[in-house]
Amino acid sequence: MAETSDIVRWISGLADRDAGQRVAAAQQLYRAGTGLCDAPLRRFSTDPEFRSLMCTHRSGSAQTESGPAVIVVGIAVPPDDFERIRAAHGSPPLAEVPPDQDAREFELHFEHHAALDILTARDPGGTGAIARYLQKFARGIQQVEIYVRDVDRAAEILRARFGVEPVYPATRPGAGGTRVNFFLVPTHANQKVLMELVEMPVHGKSQGRL
Repeated sequence: MAETSDIVRWISGLADRDAGQRVAAAQQLYRAGTGLCDAPLRRFSTDPEFRSLMCTHRSGSAQTESGPAVIVVGIAVPPDDFERIRAAHGSPPLAEVPPDQDAREFELHFEHHAALDILTARDPGGTGAIARYLQKFARGIQQVEIYVRDVDRAAEILRARFGVEPVYPATRPGAGGTRVNFFLVPTHANQKVLMELVEMPVHGKSQGRL
């Protein structure tokens, strides 16, 4: 498990002037984030139906580097860091976030399906989930996003078969037209990680993103 000091250093590296350093930092953060949910995902994947609902890195029968990773690691940062990281990566487009959610975000994609979701609060002093995380931790791996084909069914399997209750009683709109729900799941280190189940919109699926 990565140390907090390493996480902070890698987040800083996302805004490095050197592209190689940025990529190296991103890969480290991705490995750290996916490592947090490795044990619970192995457990959930013992259920054949849940395993079949998890999205893969394939489009049809061919491997693709252009689609989203099956796992995206969510990195929460203060607004100034958010702008520096975004500028360092060529100002990728911001995701369309539902207006009732106090968040700004964009995604970064790298080789070997590594993907990061860079998040910040619209109102850092507010009471939204990202704002509260930043107030407590300043920056870090805030969530791990798991892409599924049917978020309602996947959430029901976790609740009924594994006893893991969702954070929200019903699926809610997410960024970019997705449908999402969240779960606090125990890790191998007897801590908890916020796991987000994400279902892409129909148009995203038709473009081979899943």
